Amino acid sequence: MSTVILGGGIIGSSIAYYLSSGQSTEEIHIIECSSQLFSAASGYAAGFLAKDWFAPSLAPLAALSFDLHGELAAENGGTEKWGYMKGSALSMDVSTGGLRNGPRGDDWLRAGTSRADTAAGSKEQIAEAPTWLTKQRGAALEKISDNDTTAVADPLRLSKYLINTAVSRGVKLHHPARAVSVVTDQGTITSVKIVDFNTQKETTIPCTNLIVSAGPWTPQVFQEIFPSSEVSLPIGPLAGYSLVLRSPRYTLEHERVTHGGKSHAIFTTHPDSCGFCPEIFSREGGEIYIAGLNSWDIPLPSHAEGSRDVFDPNEIARLKDVSVRLMGKLADGSAESTDDVPNVDDLEIVREGLCFRPVTSRGTPLVSKVEEHSLGGVRARGGVYVAAGHGPWGISLSLGTGKVVSEMVQGVRTSADVSGLAV
Repeated sequence: MSTVILGGGIIGSSIAYYLSSGQSTEEIHIIECSSQLFSAASGYAAGFLAKDWFAPSLAPLAALSFDLHGELAAENGGTEKWGYMKGSALSMDVSTGGLRNGPRGDDWLRAGTSRADTAAGSKEQIAEAPTWLTKQRGAALEKISDNDTTAVADPLRLSKYLINTAVSRGVKLHHPARAVSVVTDQGTITSVKIVDFNTQKETTIPCTNLIVSAGPWTPQVFQEIFPSSEVSLPIGPLAGYSLVLRSPRYTLEHERVTHGGKSHAIFTTHPDSCGFCPEIFSREGGEIYIAGLNSWDIPLPSHAEGSRDVFDPNEIARLKDVSVRLMGKLADGSAESTDDVPNVDDLEIVREGLCFRPVTSRGTPLVSKVEEHSLGGVRARGGVYVAAGHGPWGISLSLGTGKVVSEMVQGVRTSADVSGLAV
């Protein structure tokens, strides 16, 4: 038995992690084309985790994944190793008539509004904002998550933990490398041919099960491997800019003492003033992450490192201006920020980012086996699976996806019902 995973982001790493935890006799291979691991969304996402903000077809997987995040952190020192923190989600300046608890759970993304519209928790007016948030004139701040149903983690450190643990168990990582074709014997897949980018050498890897989990590149990878297939995977790339900041109002002391080791997620809901709905997250280690400036118009580069070539510094400057307005020091010592008196920029930029999230046309990911009739005339001795299209929820859904796909490969009952996520 040999399982080949195409894509070494957090989804592929999670699949390898769970497969290797129970299948010591099985060969597991990860093929990743990027020279630097986690240089796409797996390394640049916010790391926000939610239990119950999802459409019905996705809800079982989301709840499983959230619980797995908590268990993994508790058993392996996740707070210290990858910044796992429970916390609260807050909505700032909530509008009426939103999409809260709507039938989908992805409409906020489609409409360019706020993720707060999908929150499952009941609104609860609160009086006190986190220390690092600058009070905005006329803005209401409401709690939109129930207790212990949201958290945050550093996705880069979590991804590294998953893949390093998998490799320590014997999983073989090939990178930078690309799968170029499947090798068949009388129509049955026997191996996958890959090329090593450093040496340009081609090798073949025995393959019983094939998993495609290449994020926004999944449709291209699937088409290259199965050129005769008529299946077109409905996944597109949503580009998003982000900043990681430090603030004198969110030091390690604030994190541990003032906020008791709890994170805050702030979702703004009025895009009119800045043209988008910023999302802000406090993270372990005195970091603050801000994003929400997204675009469907930026072309997907051929590989993750290519994001640097389409990076627009003007957009980062725009995100920085919004950061100063929402988190900068009040210049005149007043109680509230106003447009008349600009805030003082005392924020330190730790990292600038641009990454592409894989978003499906239906708004929920593809997590399933692909039927043989969709493979263009070839068969797999085990199965061909797709695990992609998680949109902005890739980190939150990563562990659940990894566990469920590993169970599919092993032929056991899955821990969550994902029948609504079929290809």
